[in-house]
Amino acid sequence: MKKTLISLLICSLLSAPSFLYGKGPADAKQMYYELKIYRLKDPAKNAVIDKYLKEAFIPAMHRAGVNNIGVFKPIEKDTAAGKMVYVFIPYKTSEQYFSVLTTLEKDKIYSEAGKEFLDAPYNDPPFTRYESVFMKAFSHMPEMKIPTYTTPRNERIYELRSYESATIEKARKKIQMFNEGGEMLIFEKIGANAVFYAQVLFGSLKPRLMYMTTYADMKS
Repeated sequence: MKKTLISLLICSLLSAPSFLYGKGPADAKQMYYELKIYRLKDPAKNAVIDKYLKEAFIPAMHRAGVNNIGVFKPIEKDTAAGKMVYVFIPYKTSEQYFSVLTTLEKDKIYSEAGKEFLDAPYNDPPFTRYESVFMKAFSHMPEMKIPTYTTPRNERIYELRSYESATIEKARKKIQMFNEGGEMLIFEKIGANAVFYAQVLFGSLKPRLMYMTTYADMKS
């Protein structure tokens, strides 16, 4: 099993999830999550992406009924600092995801506000490529959660972890360990407050699962 850990800072000027931490209702439906990962060749393009997210994408998603969008960037000491932008989008159902795609295509306010990003010159694109990872929440944590901290948002640390399994069956068993096996409870006991746990349905490096934990600051 291959494990990947990425430490992130939330980009608080744009958007941030605002759920309270705690166990969700037992009968809660499993949410779906999209993680967009933008790769930048030129760190200066961060300003273009920030403007697009703040003035076009996030307002359009709010109009479409999707809230609590998180925007994250690697911490400064990371080699990917300035070269990656992560956008986390929660959906209540898989149907909502496809419905929103259609809604955005018809949203003229969105297309106009995001024109600099959406229709940039071919020889000066705002990013090299982007990946979209679509996930389904684990049954034992069907809804995303974020703890409340007194520390400023720009001091909080988020760790995005990825577990790649050798086979489909091994991936199923690993997910079972998190759910029925109680691994999520262990993380909770040691203070690794989870934002989400999810199985990757569409995206690269399958089969794999992903989850995010958060801490008040770097010292934590």
